[in-house]
Amino acid sequence: MQPIVKLENIDFKYPNDEEKYALKDVSLEIQRGEWIAIIGHNGSGKSTLAKTINGLLLPENGAVTINDKPLNAENIWDIRKMVGMVFQNPDNQFVGATVEDDVAFALENQGVPRDEMLVRVKAALTKVRMWDFASREPARLSGGQKQRVAIAGVVALRPDIIILDEATSMLDPEGREEVIQTIKEIKEESNLTVISITHDIDEAANANRIFVMKQGELIKEGQPAEIFSAGPELISLGLDLPFPEKLKLALKEKGIAVPDRYLTEEGMIDWLWTSVLNK
Repeated sequence: MQPIVKLENIDFKYPNDEEKYALKDVSLEIQRGEWIAIIGHNGSGKSTLAKTINGLLLPENGAVTINDKPLNAENIWDIRKMVGMVFQNPDNQFVGATVEDDVAFALENQGVPRDEMLVRVKAALTKVRMWDFASREPARLSGGQKQRVAIAGVVALRPDIIILDEATSMLDPEGREEVIQTIKEIKEESNLTVISITHDIDEAANANRIFVMKQGELIKEGQPAEIFSAGPELISLGLDLPFPEKLKLALKEKGIAVPDRYLTEEGMIDWLWTSVLNK
């Protein structure tokens, strides 16, 4: 099966930093329908990598292929239509006077006929449970609601890939959970490929695979269980650990034997109940 995203030996430098590569020899493949999380400390190259995937940045060396199309001057606008991006601060993405106008804006720019536009706007807002707010001003919404409208604006464009660039980092836990749940539902309905650039380890735990970046290099990739089980190594990279892994380390320090395998919160509760509390 052909990957929907393929990067081969990507190098990239920003013009104002000629000495330092933001990306160094990065190669990866992402399959259609996967949820990928990209984690790493600030300055590790996560967001640069995302902007390379959607053609906002062109690599100095290497090749980018999206849905069998090479990233080049001829294909760049086709590729940008395939890849939608949701940023950290939804206020920076709003341009319409109402929620409905805002979701329609990009469709107007793409020349979508009005009848089809109305259908797409309603469908997208319904998917994120924001149709009842269609006539509201975006500025009057909560943080989680604003981000769901931003997601609707991307969903209405019907991309193959959605990139979440720290899209939940400014939200409270409730808002973060409702946005992640919204993305999960849309992904399952439309077989979307999701790429999450995140500091939130709990958000990363939703992924099929995790890529770990450090100083512009892809240093590790694997399933969440594999990545999170290397707890001290993640801490050394300046990253957090999921709560169950933190609890395992604390119990281990107290001399309690804990499983080597990665445990979700539900798995940790089951293990505590059956192996510790019932003894």
